Amino acid sequence: MALTGSQRLVKYGFMQKSARPFYEFDDKKKVWRSRSGDYDAKHAEEEISEEVNVMPSVNKFAEYLPTGFPKPYKRFRLITEAFNQSIEEPYFWVLGHMRQDQQFPFVDKITDIFSASENSAFFGQSAQRLGIQQDRAQQYLATIGKLTRDVFPMVRELRILDERLDIYTKWLEYAKDNKVTNTSRAADVTLKGIFIDFAEGGTKNPSSVYGLAQQVGFTILPDLFFNTVIYEEGDVDGIVDQMKWNPQIKNLLKRKLYQYILWVKRTNQEMTNRRKFTLKYLRQHWNIVRMYIAWVKPYLKTSKRLAMNENQMDSPDLVGAFETSMTEIEILGRKKHGGDYWSVILATFSFRTKPAMQYQQDYQRGPLHVGRVQFDLRCYGWTEKQIDSYKRMKQDEEIELLGLVDASLKDAMDAFGGEIEEYLKEAGEEEEKEQKKEETKKAPMGSGIDEPFVAIFKGFGEMFGPLIPIHTHKKSKTSKGSGTDAEKSAERSMFLLYKNFKKAHGMLAP
Repeated sequence: MALTGSQRLVKYGFMQKSARPFYEFDDKKKVWRSRSGDYDAKHAEEEISEEVNVMPSVNKFAEYLPTGFPKPYKRFRLITEAFNQSIEEPYFWVLGHMRQDQQFPFVDKITDIFSASENSAFFGQSAQRLGIQQDRAQQYLATIGKLTRDVFPMVRELRILDERLDIYTKWLEYAKDNKVTNTSRAADVTLKGIFIDFAEGGTKNPSSVYGLAQQVGFTILPDLFFNTVIYEEGDVDGIVDQMKWNPQIKNLLKRKLYQYILWVKRTNQEMTNRRKFTLKYLRQHWNIVRMYIAWVKPYLKTSKRLAMNENQMDSPDLVGAFETSMTEIEILGRKKHGGDYWSVILATFSFRTKPAMQYQQDYQRGPLHVGRVQFDLRCYGWTEKQIDSYKRMKQDEEIELLGLVDASLKDAMDAFGGEIEEYLKEAGEEEEKEQKKEETKKAPMGSGIDEPFVAIFKGFGEMFGPLIPIHTHKKSKTSKGSGTDAEKSAERSMFLLYKNFKKAHGMLAP
């Protein structure tokens, strides 16, 4: 369920101090979570301003509504309308004045969305660009889906190899000590069954253990083969010769046991190498998937920005038959005030314009926007964490769109119960070990052709180092500052920006 503006403010920490006990901070996702499960809009520390001038009753002349912004220290609003003046000029004037004159070195663009009426030329041009971006994103997403499906057979193969190698490992552990235990006995019987079924072909092969058992005189061969436990091929003759059976049975048993022991050791080495190769290939394949994800995210982001905003499309200011468009831009300027606090000015522009397409010598140069401009200035005294929280709050919808691809990969990883993560981690550790081995083989620093020169400078340092005075500077303790002082500083800069804008554009200034 989509959150309202007030609930989103609470989610990202812009809440009243009295409401803090009802929420807990999630360190992993960097958001606040409600202990009861729902966000209460009344807990938001939100700006309540006179947004709509109405007369709902005789005693009320205006209605104060929540704006969806954190409660500012002060706010200014300016509305100007001129159908013969470009709207780009007010935006860039405010941006330049904020950076240069008011000394706000850090300016971040928070919001940049637009909408155009369906019958306008601007809409057709944007729709063409949107289609190109969506087609490219669709191609990348299809490739990502195919590559993700290819991961499942590799993980399944690694799982089968691990199950088989576990049997080999237990057999080889006791082969070193030449001990026979219940575990080694079970592993030996299992491997002998696999040897007869897959290596010899089972009963279909007349020369296999089961095939020879069907002949007269060799019925006892399977019992002798399974009950004789030998780990080294050199011990076959000595153990089998001590048995009280005819020479034909002994010779046949020697041949089968010798083949079996060699088969176990060689197939173990073969599957170990195959597992290493599959593990590295899985790591490489997964890196390719992540690479495609990095490629597709800019197209998804651009597609979202080119798509029309639904709220603006439903606005009465945007009429399908008219040549109109609506644009919303929000920038956040900040400068260090003192300690942990920043002076912050939040400028929000809302444009309702008439885009006029420009042509020059049969070349389309793009639209020229003229019309109504409304911008609001809000000032805050925030910490670095509050600034980051506000940015993430504004990018919440965009993060959800870009997170769809990562979520699909996460679901694929969860389908195997975390086995993919374990294999990828193991593959990464193997790569690190190989890199360390290669680094140890390389010569140490200073052992090449420049070693004599390095030694000379080291000698000068040892000789004259004690004669050079060392000055130590003690770091002065800086105060944490005050949020109120940062707000007042931002208010002064915001007032000057507001006043100078009105003076520069021939308006009555305070």
